[in-house]
Amino acid sequence: MWTWVALDADTKLVPAFMTGNRDAQSARMFIDDLASRLAGRIQLTSDGLRVHLEAVEGAFGCDVDYAMLVKTYESSQEETRYSPAVCTSREHERVTGRPDPRHISTSFVERQNLTMRMSMRRFTRLTNGFSKKVENHAYSAAIHYMHYNFCRIHQTLRCTPAMEAGLSDHVWTIEEMLDKVL
Repeated sequence: MWTWVALDADTKLVPAFMTGNRDAQSARMFIDDLASRLAGRIQLTSDGLRVHLEAVEGAFGCDVDYAMLVKTYESSQEETRYSPAVCTSREHERVTGRPDPRHISTSFVERQNLTMRMSMRRFTRLTNGFSKKVENHAYSAAIHYMHYNFCRIHQTLRCTPAMEAGLSDHVWTIEEMLDKVL
């Protein structure tokens, strides 16, 4: 399973996420959901996964400033199973509109993915917390992102992403979050 995540670099808000396959159908579902949650023209950066191209065009048409950040990794037989690959090059590829080259980055969402993996042990293989059912994994991700957006104070913002985005006027308690979920 793949966790699809969109992140606003300014507010750190996660407006959309999805647990699904790493294929064109999941990409379309995810990008369609993201587009339905946003108003106005945006700048979007994705990684080099080609299934994004058709999905973004289908959801946004020409009304988006879209670029891909394509990274090339070194491959070595000496690497062990859990060793990170070494990035040997990064290439900006403008796809649609006029994306600002200074803001073509996947760093914020990559850091958010680390936060997600470290916050939920369900992502840690070879442990008893690893998700065995996709449905439970998706529920866990939903709870994580609700907490991340509304309850967790972001260090650099000094408020929650939802507050920074103007969606909330206070830090939610766990009880408030559970009231919305249940």
